[in-house]
Amino acid sequence: MYDYFLFLLILIPFLALSAWASMKVNSTFSAYDKVPNSSRMTGYDTAVRLMQNRGVRDIGVGRVQGRLSDHFHPSKKIVNLSESTYGSASVAAVAVAAHEVGHVMQSKKGYVPYKIRNVLVPIANIGSRLALPLILVGIILDIILFSTGSVAGQVLMYIGIALYGASVLFMLVTLPVEFNASRRAKKMLVEDGILRSDEVAGASKVLSAAAMTYVASMLISLIYFLRFFLIVFSFSRNR
Repeated sequence: MYDYFLFLLILIPFLALSAWASMKVNSTFSAYDKVPNSSRMTGYDTAVRLMQNRGVRDIGVGRVQGRLSDHFHPSKKIVNLSESTYGSASVAAVAVAAHEVGHVMQSKKGYVPYKIRNVLVPIANIGSRLALPLILVGIILDIILFSTGSVAGQVLMYIGIALYGASVLFMLVTLPVEFNASRRAKKMLVEDGILRSDEVAGASKVLSAAAMTYVASMLISLIYFLRFFLIVFSFSRNR
């Protein structure tokens, strides 16, 4: 029991980081969603122009419900923009739309980390929403672990190692993909005259805040992976 309380003390800062990252992405987007961009182009206009100017003709632009639920779906050949992005002519909206076009260009250019990530999970933005499910699953596994026998407990520990190991792998692949898409986005926005150079700083803050949600998910996955791994290692050594 002492070991579990020690684990919780280690976990708490990561939980705080996850909560902060979630609030940060929402507050940063809200702040720059109030700042109109100089070109007065909406998220939809931005996605269409960026793809047309780069010869992309086979990808559509759709609208989905929700806030910051934007994603590129390669198998369906569509960039889905959320309600908060699609019709907004703000700095935040065009930054998010351009980021999704960044994923389109990764696909078209054969960017290797994108190919690997796409094999693991077809839709990129699922990773930004994993932190809370990862925490809940970890709590459930711990509760069951404390209330079951040694054989069932061992099985659960191996399940935990596999689950969180896969999550860490996904995040390690996803992070460079997300950062690369953001770099592409900022470059395209300036090249195509959608944002002035002085507006890019705001777009960068929005995209950086979004990236932090992936970092938080990866760290939570890593600490749970290490917890279950160390339990199995200790059990094996004692045997």
